[in-house]
Amino acid sequence: MSPIPNPRILFNHIPEGFPEIDKTLIYDTTQTIDIDNVSLDGGFLVKTLDLSIDPYMRGRMRDPAIDSYLPAYPLGQPLNGFGLGVVIRSEHPEVKVGEYVCGFNVDHAHYFVRKDLFLLEKVDNKFNLPTSAFVGVLGMPGQTAFYAWHEYSHAKPGETVFVSAGAGPVGSLVIQLAKAQGLKVIASAGSEEKVAFLKEIGTDVAFNYKTTNTLEVLKKEGGIDVYWDNVGGETLEAALEAAKLNGRFIICGMISGYNSADGVPVRNLWQIFSKSLTLSGFIVNRLEERWGKKFREEIPARIASGEIKYREQIYEGLDKVPHAILDVQRGKNTAKAVVRVSKE
Repeated sequence: MSPIPNPRILFNHIPEGFPEIDKTLIYDTTQTIDIDNVSLDGGFLVKTLDLSIDPYMRGRMRDPAIDSYLPAYPLGQPLNGFGLGVVIRSEHPEVKVGEYVCGFNVDHAHYFVRKDLFLLEKVDNKFNLPTSAFVGVLGMPGQTAFYAWHEYSHAKPGETVFVSAGAGPVGSLVIQLAKAQGLKVIASAGSEEKVAFLKEIGTDVAFNYKTTNTLEVLKKEGGIDVYWDNVGGETLEAALEAAKLNGRFIICGMISGYNSADGVPVRNLWQIFSKSLTLSGFIVNRLEERWGKKFREEIPARIASGEIKYREQIYEGLDKVPHAILDVQRGKNTAKAVVRVSKE
């Protein structure tokens, strides 16, 4: 077979604020690949199907001299992150043609070669769920919600939890886990469409934070025992103000400050010692050993049965990656952002 185009998304420029389409990220079509003859060197060739677009990706668009929990994207190289693909050639003894692989080591390209399963795992799709589910509710976002909720919430029936960015893939699973444990759930989102989804999945008090004062809602509902933070900034301030004694805060993300050089300040941190609060920050892969097996045993079946609901916004085509990333950073996506690179 003759070489064919292998489009990629390249990291081209370190942004100062929001990433810019055709400047920060470039859709490049100059590379070709001979899928029948490209050297595998004992590895395997993957055709990319679905890519997860997530808030954390903005943090990798930085000067590599700045240290963080994930490496910076190298300038001039393809983006890399959580995704799913199908194996189309293999010389690896543990990887067969036709198997799905999923994880953090997926290039934003139509095809890529890997020598081993580092940061990848083979997908067991015994319930015949859509492949896109494995980069959302069954992928890193779902694992984030499940692992940290079980590790840090110490939830008890009758307590109240507040979930910010509740309509997203992480927040929406947190809500459903909390409801299943008998908690009262308050959740915020940034549009009426998202608020409607919050109500659909059982949220007791759902509101649009752009049109409703968060602190007023939390105080009206009698305060909170647990806060799941995806936002930071003013929302975190409101949660600290409304927290009950010995409240637990699970710090998952702070997207309100990701595109500002100085972040967004939180001005009432004294509430932490005043109310004997516990704040737990985490990175999902650090909890994999403790909760990964339980997640894989429980969540696929609960999704297949319809007990757990999820939503996706599919962006068709690799060239839509920059648009999807910008939508996520600005909160304009309507559901879990997935870029469908290709079909099988």
